[in-house]
Amino acid sequence: MIFVYLLGQLSEAIGVSGNEESIRGMIAKSIKPFVDRIYVDKTGNLIAAKKGHKPRIMLAAHMDEIGLMVKSIDKSGKIFISTLGGIEPMTLLGERVGVQAKKEVLRGIIVTQELSTGDQLKKAPLIDDLFVDTGLSKTELEKFGVKIGSYVFLRQRMNTLGNSDFIYGKALDDRIGCYILIEVAKRLKKSKLEAYFIFTTQEETGLYGATTSAYEVVPDWAIVVDVITSNDGADNPTKFLGKGPTLTIKDADIIGSPLLNEHIEKVARKKKIPLQLEVTDFGSSDALAISISREGVLSTVL
Repeated sequence: MIFVYLLGQLSEAIGVSGNEESIRGMIAKSIKPFVDRIYVDKTGNLIAAKKGHKPRIMLAAHMDEIGLMVKSIDKSGKIFISTLGGIEPMTLLGERVGVQAKKEVLRGIIVTQELSTGDQLKKAPLIDDLFVDTGLSKTELEKFGVKIGSYVFLRQRMNTLGNSDFIYGKALDDRIGCYILIEVAKRLKKSKLEAYFIFTTQEETGLYGATTSAYEVVPDWAIVVDVITSNDGADNPTKFLGKGPTLTIKDADIIGSPLLNEHIEKVARKKKIPLQLEVTDFGSSDALAISISREGVLSTVL
């Protein structure tokens, strides 16, 4: 499948919150043929604009991924870490990571003191219990340029599961959205609509990129493309994998614009596109920041 190649590239690219340069360059190259202007704002957002008549549409997806940052390094070379975005410490155990040095990336693995000496875990670890082991001493790490504030990212190749329609990989939140925006730009190339495709920074750490880009673009309405978890195995499932996109009616922080949601539902019925509706008490997205920009923007999430 052709889409797997581009999505795989996006998934495997480096782009931890606050350090999106690499993924930003890849997206810019991919979307450039389909828009009239590309630029990077002061917050690091990639803004790809297509000329046309109003209303001015804003389509947004965040390009940053959850990750880690070096907090301290002890004498033996253990790299202690701070999280960037919501990460459950237990899930980091045994993960292969890349530590961004001055001129290269060092490979490492996340362990605890017990695991590094062959002992069994006695309790679920906290983030302060974890460290990155690169096999290098503090002096060697410093020679490579690793210091407090260096970025640490997860390393994983994207691939399909036993069912080849299902994929796994890192940073699919929200490189899937980035891929979709590139495809939408391709399909709207000959459209006469004015559209801004915004690839935002630091969504995982506070919706900061969406806050500044919405203020600058001043859209008439906006759709954020993000990901959610399916709950097929729940006692009362409401979101099914493979049953169509999900339209957010409400999440933890935003009520989607009823006017925009009704329009999307109408289009979905007309085009016979399956559409799932979501009401949840959890999660948030760039739509929150966009919706309260300036005097307010009609916003929702797909």
